[in-house]
Amino acid sequence: MESYEQLLDRAYNQVKVVEDLGERFEIPKIEGFFEGKKTVITNFPQIASHIRRNEEHFLKYLLKELAVKGSREGDRIVIIGKAPSKKIQPKIEQYVNDFVICKECGKPDTELTKEGKNTMLHCLACGAKHPVRV
Repeated sequence: MESYEQLLDRAYNQVKVVEDLGERFEIPKIEGFFEGKKTVITNFPQIASHIRRNEEHFLKYLLKELAVKGSREGDRIVIIGKAPSKKIQPKIEQYVNDFVICKECGKPDTELTKEGKNTMLHCLACGAKHPVRV
């Protein structure tokens, strides 16, 4: 029978080493292409799902911030005009900062709730509530 120290050493050798010391929450990069004078974003539902937000609210914010017209076509977003990813990605990051990340603890474990006429960002991790503009 192995001693406690030998079992412990064996367990430490089998434990997976964490290599990524970055943040737990990373915003996915957009994927898409230009189609004539239109920009097509192909992974929009995956981004909305990753940040756990309503696709319609997210799309409305994105189009307003980019000051362009656009629409959903199935699982992709078509934006009228050429919008490079270096212009779209900062807007997605701003959305995450405004509507996903908790102002108190900095965690993404939040949800949008309606309280009367106000929309609140409710943190499921620390319990904080903050009003947000819609």
